[in-house]
Amino acid sequence: MTGLLFLLFFLFMLIGVPIAVSIGASTMAALFFQGVPLMVVTQQMFQGINSFALVAVPMFILAGDLMAQGKVSEKLVSFADSLFGFLKGGLSIVAVLAGMFFAAISGSGAATTAAVGSSLVPELRKKGYDPAAAASLIAASGTIGVVIPPSVPMIIYAVIAQQSVSKLFLNGFIPGLIMGLGLIAIAITQGYRRNYPRGTALSLATIWGTLKSASWGLMTPVIILGGIFSGIFTPSEAAVVAVNYALLVSLFIYRDLKLPDIYRILIRSAITTAVIMFVIATSAVLSWTLSSWQVPGAIAESVLSLSTNPYIIMLLVVGIILITGVFIETASALIILTPVLLPLVIQLGIDPIHFGLIIVVGLAIGMITPPVAINLYVASSVTGLPLERITRAIIPYLLGLIAVLLLVVYVPIFTGISG
Repeated sequence: MTGLLFLLFFLFMLIGVPIAVSIGASTMAALFFQGVPLMVVTQQMFQGINSFALVAVPMFILAGDLMAQGKVSEKLVSFADSLFGFLKGGLSIVAVLAGMFFAAISGSGAATTAAVGSSLVPELRKKGYDPAAAASLIAASGTIGVVIPPSVPMIIYAVIAQQSVSKLFLNGFIPGLIMGLGLIAIAITQGYRRNYPRGTALSLATIWGTLKSASWGLMTPVIILGGIFSGIFTPSEAAVVAVNYALLVSLFIYRDLKLPDIYRILIRSAITTAVIMFVIATSAVLSWTLSSWQVPGAIAESVLSLSTNPYIIMLLVVGIILITGVFIETASALIILTPVLLPLVIQLGIDPIHFGLIIVVGLAIGMITPPVAINLYVASSVTGLPLERITRAIIPYLLGLIAVLLLVVYVPIFTGISG
């Protein structure tokens, strides 16, 4: 019956059925043929989204959309440019840093790619940067958006694995920082190899001016994460604070957001949230079905029978995560893989928080790996370049991020795990 379920799922995917419908329809068919009452489907769908922690998802999406619509991203780019624009190929470093700054606001890879790309791509082109290389760098920087907190995928993982959202957020900083440093190293190497020009001259006055201008945006993660880690509010409450702060800054301080814009942003955020929640609901049914069929235990036994070496087994787990991320978007992949792989890694003595970082970083790489590759599609839309050109240019950054993932898996100092 498991074979029928996955056969139907991949068949639906091949003919272009949306992921949530593919998961739901294939699971319903398998349960129907097994004689299970289909009332179970609606019960498990409701149970899958009946979590207070998931309240944070639409709020962080809305906060990110509000910040992206205004000039916050432009001011963050200007601040990063004042710090590192003077270096050869400095705008490449600026792209990564701006991605890291915006990641700490939005919690979304696609939003980070769109916000930074729309602000920086025209300047990169004007300075003579290769358009495909610039677009691929911005897409790669967008992957940091789901690793540096606040992170929507981390919230989803925490709900499924019954882990602390705050602990995941706290431990997401170091992997996100290492990802950023890895991308910067590759960008600098390419900058010298292609002889890219230097940007803004280093000036303390410019740094101070851009810092003052960007300070309201930079305060967003300080308020959100500071409030969470100090215990002032929960992650769900922090998401609501983020929305109110984004409205305050965009409407009354920067004054770059008009009331008609808010209506469009609300509609866009609602659609994004509905898609994610539908995916979570149908994936919850799949997760329950696999668990009731004891599939996770069978997979764990099969993998452990191949090798007792934890390093080899974790390499297999990483391979499964990367391959899944190529074909299935992040939220769906998290809900499918977590119940299957978590029991296995716990048997190996891996901390569930550590595994949360591994799976989120691994699936973030899927955001720049075709055919799903949402960040590449966003970068293509922002730059107007064909997807094929950006795909070829993404390879160095893709390999660099895989190397970072292996560091997160095997080198404890790069996980930042704390009790």
